[in-house]
Amino acid sequence: MAALLALARGIDRLNEFIGRWVSWLILIAILVSAGNAVIRKVFNTSSNAWLELQWYLFGGAFLLAAAYTLKQNEHIRIDVVYGMFSRRKQHWIDLFGHLFFLMPFVLLMIYYFVPYVSLSFRSGEVSTNAGGLIIWPAKALLLIGFFLLGLQGISEIIKKIAVMRGDMEDPNPFVSAHEQAELEGKALAEEVRS
Repeated sequence: MAALLALARGIDRLNEFIGRWVSWLILIAILVSAGNAVIRKVFNTSSNAWLELQWYLFGGAFLLAAAYTLKQNEHIRIDVVYGMFSRRKQHWIDLFGHLFFLMPFVLLMIYYFVPYVSLSFRSGEVSTNAGGLIIWPAKALLLIGFFLLGLQGISEIIKKIAVMRGDMEDPNPFVSAHEQAELEGKALAEEVRS
């Protein structure tokens, strides 16, 4: 189990690094969008390449941060139902979801995206819009995003099993929405008093 936990820590570090740096793509997308709008209004000219670049940057941020979001345990779940169960049952639910929903979906997407990206790259696929960009980098982001999500899924499965066996502490102890609101309220009250 020690080797698997070391693997999980390595995957976590990789996705933590990528997740933190990919957030800059949002800022770049905003700057490109603002620059494009100013150029269009002031000089009455524009290019489809700028618009497509915005899409690529936003899509890249979303796809490359998906694994980071899973690592941070920020993915969507129905806390109303989930919060009613004991922490042990929550771990079983998470493990079941990772094994039977997340991983099969990720593997299926990788299976289909490899030839999809490969064909686009080999053909030099370009946007059908006048002045548009090459398309294969955007398609490659899909493949990379799902690959990173698959790696993080493996890490989460390893960590869930380790927590359930007692080999490690729970890295993400469950806090209900109500408890989280109380904690934030107390922190805000402390900040006001200071």
